[in-house]
Amino acid sequence: MNQQIVLDPQLQAAKNLAWWLYIAHGACLIFSLGALSWIPLILNYVKRGDAAGTFVYSHHGWQIRSFWWYFIWLFVGVVLFMTFIGAPLAWLIWGLAWLWKLYRLIRGLIDLNENKAMP
Repeated sequence: MNQQIVLDPQLQAAKNLAWWLYIAHGACLIFSLGALSWIPLILNYVKRGDAAGTFVYSHHGWQIRSFWWYFIWLFVGVVLFMTFIGAPLAWLIWGLAWLWKLYRLIRGLIDLNENKAMP
């Protein structure tokens, strides 16, 4: 039997915003390889406080950490790409970082839809 949990309107609004931010991060990842993800990142930082004390707060942190780790790995790839020997490794790092971020966005969306907090 499918049970539907009814959330209070403020929590539902915070959840909806987190959902849209996952979609925005995903669109940025697909269409700009993450280059425009700083836009939803700013909204994560600004709106995270509104979700304090709820499971949605952890989703903002999850998206923020995903952005910064992805950025770090892209930077490592850029440094490696500057060397002839490191260029193939850079492409591997970029590809794995892209897949990792995609996984985190999908996992976050699934857990958000199930009203679960992120680790």
